[in-house]
Amino acid sequence: MSVEEQLYSDIPPTKLRNKEEKFKPAKTNRFWLTVASLFFFNMLQNRFYAFRYKGAENVMEDGVPTILYAPHCNWWDGIVMYNITHRIFHKEIRLMIEELNRFPLLRRGGGFSVCKKSPQTAMKALKYSVDVVGDLKNILCIFPQGIIRPPHFRPFEFQTGLAYIAQNAVKRYGKVNLVPVALDYCFFRDNRPEVVANFGKKLELTDSNIDRKTLTHIFEKSMEETSDKQFKEISSGTISDYKILFKQHLKWYRRIEQRLKRIDIPPVADV
Repeated sequence: MSVEEQLYSDIPPTKLRNKEEKFKPAKTNRFWLTVASLFFFNMLQNRFYAFRYKGAENVMEDGVPTILYAPHCNWWDGIVMYNITHRIFHKEIRLMIEELNRFPLLRRGGGFSVCKKSPQTAMKALKYSVDVVGDLKNILCIFPQGIIRPPHFRPFEFQTGLAYIAQNAVKRYGKVNLVPVALDYCFFRDNRPEVVANFGKKLELTDSNIDRKTLTHIFEKSMEETSDKQFKEISSGTISDYKILFKQHLKWYRRIEQRLKRIDIPPVADV
Protein backbone atom coordinates (compact mmCIF):
# COMPACT_ATOMS: atom_id res chain seq x y z
CA MET A 1 0.00 0.00 0.00
CA SER A 2 1.48 3.32 -1.08
CA VAL A 3 2.01 6.17 1.36
CA GLU A 4 0.71 9.59 0.33
CA GLU A 5 3.53 12.11 0.26
CA GLN A 6 3.20 15.49 1.94
CA LEU A 7 2.64 17.90 -0.94
CA TYR A 8 2.77 21.17 0.98
CA SER A 9 4.61 22.33 4.06
CA ASP A 10 4.40 25.53 6.08
CA ILE A 11 8.14 25.34 6.75
CA PRO A 12 10.48 26.75 4.06
CA PRO A 13 12.99 24.24 2.59
CA THR A 14 16.06 26.02 3.97
CA LYS A 15 14.63 25.81 7.48
CA LEU A 16 13.89 22.13 7.02
CA ARG A 17 17.46 21.47 5.87
CA ASN A 18 18.76 23.48 8.85
CA LYS A 19 22.02 24.07 7.05
CA GLU A 20 23.96 27.29 6.78
CA GLU A 21 23.95 28.37 3.12
CA LYS A 22 25.95 31.28 1.76
CA PHE A 23 24.24 33.98 -0.24
CA LYS A 24 24.89 33.70 -3.99
CA PRO A 25 24.02 36.58 -6.36
CA ALA A 26 22.95 36.20 -9.97
CA LYS A 27 25.82 35.69 -12.39
CA THR A 28 24.68 36.21 -15.97
CA ASN A 29 26.37 36.74 -19.31
CA ARG A 30 25.15 36.81 -22.90
CA PHE A 31 26.03 33.20 -23.66
CA TRP A 32 24.25 31.69 -20.65
CA LEU A 33 21.22 33.96 -21.08
CA THR A 34 20.85 32.74 -24.67
CA VAL A 35 21.12 29.12 -23.56
CA ALA A 36 18.63 29.64 -20.72
CA SER A 37 16.16 31.48 -22.94
CA LEU A 38 16.10 28.70 -25.53
CA PHE A 39 16.06 25.92 -22.93
CA PHE A 40 13.25 27.33 -20.76
CA PHE A 41 11.10 28.26 -23.77
CA ASN A 42 11.53 24.78 -25.21
CA MET A 43 10.48 23.30 -21.86
CA LEU A 44 7.17 25.15 -22.00
CA GLN A 45 6.54 24.25 -25.62
CA ASN A 46 7.12 20.57 -24.89
CA ARG A 47 4.66 20.46 -22.00
CA PHE A 48 1.96 23.01 -22.84
CA TYR A 49 -0.32 23.54 -25.79
CA ALA A 50 -0.32 27.34 -25.57
CA PHE A 51 0.76 30.34 -23.50
CA ARG A 52 -1.86 33.07 -23.21
CA TYR A 53 -1.38 36.43 -21.50
CA LYS A 54 -3.26 39.66 -20.94
CA GLY A 55 -2.50 43.17 -19.64
CA ALA A 56 1.23 43.29 -20.45
CA GLU A 57 0.91 46.61 -22.28
CA ASN A 58 0.31 48.41 -18.95
CA VAL A 59 3.27 47.00 -17.05
CA MET A 60 6.43 48.86 -18.06
CA GLU A 61 7.12 52.56 -17.53
CA ASP A 62 10.26 54.20 -18.92
CA GLY A 63 12.84 54.98 -16.29
CA VAL A 64 10.96 53.35 -13.41
CA PRO A 65 12.04 50.11 -11.67
CA THR A 66 9.50 47.27 -11.96
CA ILE A 67 8.69 44.39 -9.63
CA LEU A 68 6.45 41.51 -10.68
CA TYR A 69 4.94 39.40 -7.91
CA ALA A 70 2.90 36.23 -8.22
CA PRO A 71 1.52 33.28 -6.24
CA HIS A 72 3.65 30.15 -6.14
CA CYS A 73 1.80 26.85 -6.60
CA ASN A 74 4.12 24.58 -8.56
CA TRP A 75 7.51 23.93 -10.14
CA TRP A 76 6.61 25.70 -13.43
CA ASP A 77 6.11 29.17 -11.91
CA GLY A 78 9.77 30.16 -12.12
CA ILE A 79 10.05 28.94 -15.73
CA VAL A 80 6.93 30.90 -16.64
CA MET A 81 8.21 34.09 -14.98
CA TYR A 82 11.52 33.69 -16.82
CA ASN A 83 9.75 33.55 -20.18
CA ILE A 84 7.49 36.46 -19.25
CA THR A 85 10.52 38.60 -18.43
CA HIS A 86 12.65 37.61 -21.43
CA ARG A 87 10.10 37.05 -24.19
CA ILE A 88 7.34 39.50 -23.38
CA PHE A 89 9.29 42.39 -21.81
CA HIS A 90 12.77 41.62 -23.24
CA LYS A 91 14.50 42.14 -19.89
CA GLU A 92 16.72 40.03 -17.67
CA ILE A 93 15.03 38.34 -14.74
CA ARG A 94 16.21 38.59 -11.17
CA LEU A 95 14.45 35.83 -9.26
CA MET A 96 14.82 34.92 -5.59
CA ILE A 97 15.22 31.11 -5.40
CA GLU A 98 15.32 29.29 -2.09
CA GLU A 99 16.59 26.05 -3.69
CA LEU A 100 19.42 27.76 -5.59
CA ASN A 101 22.15 26.01 -3.62
CA ARG A 102 20.83 22.71 -4.99
CA PHE A 103 20.66 24.08 -8.58
CA PRO A 104 23.53 26.60 -8.80
CA LEU A 105 23.39 26.79 -12.60
CA LEU A 106 20.20 28.86 -12.27
CA ARG A 107 22.41 31.77 -11.23
CA ARG A 108 23.43 31.99 -14.90
CA GLY A 109 19.82 32.68 -15.82
CA GLY A 110 19.30 35.43 -13.24
CA GLY A 111 18.47 33.54 -10.04
CA PHE A 112 19.88 34.50 -6.66
CA SER A 113 19.68 32.63 -3.39
CA VAL A 114 17.76 33.20 -0.18
CA CYS A 115 18.25 31.23 3.02
CA LYS A 116 15.50 31.52 5.60
CA LYS A 117 17.31 29.67 8.34
CA SER A 118 17.92 33.02 10.05
CA PRO A 119 16.69 36.60 9.53
CA GLN A 120 20.28 37.78 9.06
CA THR A 121 20.93 35.53 6.07
CA ALA A 122 17.52 36.28 4.52
CA MET A 123 18.24 40.01 4.82
CA LYS A 124 21.18 39.65 2.42
CA ALA A 125 18.77 38.55 -0.31
CA LEU A 126 16.37 41.43 0.43
CA LYS A 127 19.15 44.03 0.27
CA TYR A 128 20.43 42.51 -2.96
CA SER A 129 16.89 42.74 -4.39
CA VAL A 130 16.86 46.49 -3.72
CA ASP A 131 20.19 46.81 -5.52
CA VAL A 132 19.21 44.90 -8.67
CA VAL A 133 15.75 46.40 -9.11
CA GLY A 134 17.39 49.75 -9.85
CA ASP A 135 19.12 48.34 -12.92
CA LEU A 136 16.49 48.92 -15.61
CA LYS A 137 17.71 46.06 -17.76
CA ASN A 138 16.29 43.80 -15.04
CA ILE A 139 12.84 42.95 -13.75
CA LEU A 140 12.70 41.67 -10.19
CA CYS A 141 10.25 38.78 -9.76
CA ILE A 142 9.04 37.72 -6.31
CA PHE A 143 6.82 34.96 -4.92
CA PRO A 144 5.81 36.79 -1.71
CA GLN A 145 3.97 33.87 -0.10
CA GLY A 146 7.42 32.53 0.72
CA ILE A 147 6.39 28.88 0.29
CA ILE A 148 4.54 26.82 -2.30
CA ARG A 149 0.78 26.81 -1.78
CA PRO A 150 -1.93 24.78 -3.56
CA PRO A 151 -3.47 26.21 -6.75
CA HIS A 152 -6.13 28.86 -6.06
CA PHE A 153 -5.16 28.95 -2.37
CA ARG A 154 -7.01 31.56 -0.33
CA PRO A 155 -6.53 33.84 1.43
CA PHE A 156 -3.28 35.21 0.10
CA GLU A 157 -0.85 35.62 2.96
CA PHE A 158 2.35 37.42 2.00
CA GLN A 159 5.52 37.73 4.00
CA THR A 160 6.72 41.30 4.50
CA GLY A 161 9.84 40.92 2.34
CA LEU A 162 8.16 42.40 -0.73
CA ALA A 163 7.10 45.47 1.25
CA TYR A 164 10.65 45.86 2.57
CA ILE A 165 12.06 45.76 -0.97
CA ALA A 166 9.45 48.22 -2.26
CA GLN A 167 9.97 50.71 0.57
CA ASN A 168 13.74 50.75 0.23
CA ALA A 169 13.55 50.91 -3.56
CA VAL A 170 11.39 54.04 -3.26
CA LYS A 171 13.88 55.60 -0.85
CA ARG A 172 16.73 54.95 -3.27
CA TYR A 173 15.09 55.46 -6.69
CA GLY A 174 12.11 57.72 -5.92
CA LYS A 175 9.47 55.48 -7.47
CA VAL A 176 8.86 51.79 -8.08
CA ASN A 177 6.02 50.02 -9.89
CA LEU A 178 4.67 46.73 -8.60
CA VAL A 179 2.48 44.51 -10.76
CA PRO A 180 0.58 41.39 -9.59
CA VAL A 181 0.73 38.46 -12.01
CA ALA A 182 -1.97 35.78 -11.79
CA LEU A 183 -0.79 32.43 -13.14
CA ASP A 184 -2.93 29.42 -13.97
CA TYR A 185 -2.42 26.12 -15.75
CA CYS A 186 -5.61 24.73 -17.24
CA PHE A 187 -7.16 22.64 -19.98
CA PHE A 188 -9.41 24.20 -22.59
CA ARG A 189 -10.17 22.11 -25.68
CA ASP A 190 -6.81 20.42 -26.23
CA ASN A 191 -5.38 17.32 -24.56
CA ARG A 192 -2.52 19.41 -23.12
CA PRO A 193 -2.81 22.22 -20.57
CA GLU A 194 -2.21 25.88 -21.30
CA VAL A 195 -0.38 28.58 -19.36
CA VAL A 196 -2.54 31.62 -18.62
CA ALA A 197 -0.96 34.82 -17.26
CA ASN A 198 -2.85 37.96 -16.28
CA PHE A 199 -1.08 41.20 -15.38
CA GLY A 200 -3.07 43.17 -12.84
CA LYS A 201 -3.33 46.87 -12.14
CA LYS A 202 0.05 48.54 -11.70
CA LEU A 203 0.71 49.87 -8.19
CA GLU A 204 2.82 53.04 -8.43
CA LEU A 205 4.63 53.49 -5.14
CA THR A 206 6.25 56.83 -4.28
CA ASP A 207 5.72 56.95 -0.51
CA SER A 208 8.18 54.93 1.55
CA ASN A 209 6.48 55.79 4.85
CA ILE A 210 3.52 53.44 4.47
CA ASP A 211 3.46 50.91 7.29
CA ARG A 212 5.01 47.63 6.12
CA LYS A 213 2.07 45.48 7.22
CA THR A 214 -0.39 47.88 5.58
CA LEU A 215 1.61 47.77 2.36
CA THR A 216 1.69 43.96 2.49
CA HIS A 217 -2.12 43.87 2.81
CA ILE A 218 -2.38 46.17 -0.23
CA PHE A 219 -0.28 43.71 -2.24
CA GLU A 220 -2.39 40.77 -1.02
CA LYS A 221 -5.64 42.48 -2.00
CA SER A 222 -4.30 43.42 -5.44
CA MET A 223 -3.16 39.83 -6.02
CA GLU A 224 -6.54 38.48 -4.95
CA GLU A 225 -8.43 40.84 -7.28
CA THR A 226 -6.20 39.91 -10.23
CA SER A 227 -6.45 36.17 -9.56
CA ASP A 228 -10.22 36.26 -9.01
CA LYS A 229 -10.73 38.17 -12.27
CA GLN A 230 -8.60 35.62 -14.10
CA PHE A 231 -10.53 32.71 -12.56
CA LYS A 232 -13.82 34.26 -13.67
CA GLU A 233 -12.60 34.69 -17.25
CA ILE A 234 -11.27 31.14 -17.42
CA SER A 235 -14.46 29.72 -15.91
CA SER A 236 -16.59 31.51 -18.51
CA GLY A 237 -14.24 30.73 -21.41
CA THR A 238 -13.64 34.43 -22.06
CA ILE A 239 -10.16 34.16 -23.53
CA SER A 240 -10.55 35.47 -27.08
CA ASP A 241 -8.81 38.78 -26.24
CA TYR A 242 -5.70 37.13 -24.78
CA LYS A 243 -2.42 37.48 -26.64
CA ILE A 244 -0.53 34.33 -27.60
CA LEU A 245 3.15 33.83 -26.76
CA PHE A 246 3.06 30.45 -28.50
CA LYS A 247 0.46 27.95 -29.67
CA GLN A 248 1.15 24.45 -30.92
CA HIS A 249 -0.01 23.01 -34.20
CA LEU A 250 -2.83 20.52 -33.88
CA LYS A 251 -1.86 16.86 -33.71
CA TRP A 252 -2.81 14.72 -36.71
CA TYR A 253 -5.80 13.16 -34.95
CA ARG A 254 -7.11 16.58 -33.95
CA ARG A 255 -6.81 17.76 -37.56
CA ILE A 256 -8.85 14.75 -38.67
CA GLU A 257 -11.41 15.57 -36.00
CA GLN A 258 -11.68 19.16 -37.24
CA ARG A 259 -12.17 17.95 -40.82
CA LEU A 260 -14.87 15.50 -39.80
CA LYS A 261 -16.76 18.26 -38.03
CA ARG A 262 -16.94 20.21 -41.31
CA ILE A 263 -18.45 17.32 -43.27
CA ASP A 264 -22.15 17.90 -43.83
CA ILE A 265 -23.77 14.45 -43.84
CA PRO A 266 -27.20 14.52 -45.49
CA PRO A 267 -30.06 12.98 -43.51
CA VAL A 268 -31.10 9.44 -44.35
CA ALA A 269 -34.43 9.35 -46.18
CA ASP A 270 -37.25 7.32 -44.66
CA VAL A 271 -38.08 4.13 -46.56
